[in-house]
Amino acid sequence: MEENNKQLKSIWGKWWEPIRKWFYPAWLIYETSIRFYDYALSVHNYFIKQHNYIASYIGETGAQTIDVSCSVATFVICSAFLTVPACFALYKFFKSERLTSIQFEDKIKPFF
Repeated sequence: MEENNKQLKSIWGKWWEPIRKWFYPAWLIYETSIRFYDYALSVHNYFIKQHNYIASYIGETGAQTIDVSCSVATFVICSAFLTVPACFALYKFFKSERLTSIQFEDKIKPFF
């Protein structure tokens, strides 16, 4: 029972332990934001290529409105449903001593 209550130490040293709970979620936000921005840009490029076809049905202003709203919605939905929960879970993983009771957590945490 005593071995399950030991403090997990990082291989990077004691100075890294308080920083890592903020560093990894911030890094994940940065990486996923870049990826989701690229997705939104791809949606925008699709609508630019199809602009004349779409504009013939709903007009110039309607085509631009759909373009902007779909691009922004792609970024916002991906961020809200993927980035925020993943960063929260990562933060909780590093903040708590034992989030789960599996041995894999004890083996992997020191490397981060």
